[in-house]
Amino acid sequence: VQLMESGGGLVRAGGSLRLSCTASGLTSDIRTMGWFRQAPGKEREFVASVIWSGSGEFYRDFVKGRFTISKDKSKNTLYLEIDDLEPEDTGVYYCYADENGETRYWGRGTQVTVSS
Repeated sequence: VQLMESGGGLVRAGGSLRLSCTASGLTSDIRTMGWFRQAPGKEREFVASVIWSGSGEFYRDFVKGRFTISKDKSKNTLYLEIDDLEPEDTGVYYCYADENGETRYWGRGTQVTVSS
């Protein structure tokens, strides 16, 4: 399984971004996919996930309705839309895929920088 994120960039506070994660080599054993982020000097933290083989989305509390995770299985692509961006959203956003709850695959990340 290979994951490639895109869509990051430099944006002003209040703006929006849509991150994409294109997957290849997916198997039928992939159960969930989602996003983590890592701010400078901080640990990587969970943002949101989606049940890949069914329905259901999960978000961290800090998302506050500004983040929307979605998927397009026909394109093997996962999305994360972030609205009303805040400087605290700055960081590297990583896509992941869980296979049978045992193996987690990671992408290399995409940088999001929010200026005040």
